[in-house]
Amino acid sequence: MKLINVTNSHSRLVRNQLENTDAELVKVYTAGNSTVVYTVAPNHNEILLINKKRNLNEREINEVKEYFLKKLPSGSYEPDTITQIELPGLVEISIKTNQLSNNAS
Repeated sequence: MKLINVTNSHSRLVRNQLENTDAELVKVYTAGNSTVVYTVAPNHNEILLINKKRNLNEREINEVKEYFLKKLPSGSYEPDTITQIELPGLVEISIKTNQLSNNAS
């Protein structure tokens, strides 16, 4: 699965996230019909996967999660603290971080 950065096409979403949440960085990616919103905040990172046409499968979820976990510094998070919420067409992955600054891109 190839993620393509389309953040510039979602400026309103990015601006709203930065203004109304504790987010310090928001990036938007696309992978076919799926959209991935990656958010970095001081104490956690969030990965939101959305597909309005079908449910996301485990392979897609795991690939996206591994893609972003590889970008985090070693020791910056505890794997046991990763939570995942799955709804039809939507998955939210929350990663609690140990550092105040964590800039995965």
